[in-house]
Amino acid sequence: MNISLKGQRILVTGASRGIGRAIAKQLSESGAEVIIHFNANESEALKLKDELKNPAFTEKCDLSDSNEVIGFIPRLVEKYGHLTGIVNNAGIARSAPDTLETQKWTEIWYETIQVNTTAVGILCKEFVDQAKTIQEGRIVNISSRAAFRGDTTDYLAYAASKGALISLTRSLARYYGKQGIKAFLIAPGFTRTDMANEILSEYGESYALNDIALNELTKPEDIAPMVALLCSGFADHATGASIDINAGSYVH
Repeated sequence: MNISLKGQRILVTGASRGIGRAIAKQLSESGAEVIIHFNANESEALKLKDELKNPAFTEKCDLSDSNEVIGFIPRLVEKYGHLTGIVNNAGIARSAPDTLETQKWTEIWYETIQVNTTAVGILCKEFVDQAKTIQEGRIVNISSRAAFRGDTTDYLAYAASKGALISLTRSLARYYGKQGIKAFLIAPGFTRTDMANEILSEYGESYALNDIALNELTKPEDIAPMVALLCSGFADHATGASIDINAGSYVH
């Protein structure tokens, strides 16, 4: 099977590092034109753009601010043309122990839901708006193992925010399929990224290794090929599916 994404234009959020970076590289290597979304890390986004073989573009958007998110997709379409795919990868994981004062705990809750859920909902809505006009579009939402099995008490907001993506993805798949739009969800476990390293530094790497069925933690490069497959059209009849990539740490 030869996966070719030639002719596709795909937005990858949070693409300047980690899982998003690996996904952007894989999509580009498979022939897609990639739009690299970033917020603060412009230098890494530009470096990635220079590394990619196919045409690529960098675009800034602060997902914590709905006023910036609203209209982001239409601006991209006006600038580059219709998007055939979107990979909602960007996310945050803020520790909020139950010993925190409730006001601070609530602030972390709202921030997490905004970036991980509300922004994704807006991006999906606006992506669908433009995809309906061409009767084509594929959405890949990056959720988390935590959405299915839960997380520690420090990361209740993170688990809740990622859990919401399950019903969002399934709803998109069920009700826009006949308009050429497919939606998939990928649920990674611990993956070697900057965000996960913060958690690992808190709990220790042995905590994560003891939790998985394999001998090494998942790398971003282990997730990227699945995204390319889902964007290719070969897996369209899996629309609505949730795909675990968690080294056997949670099987459902």
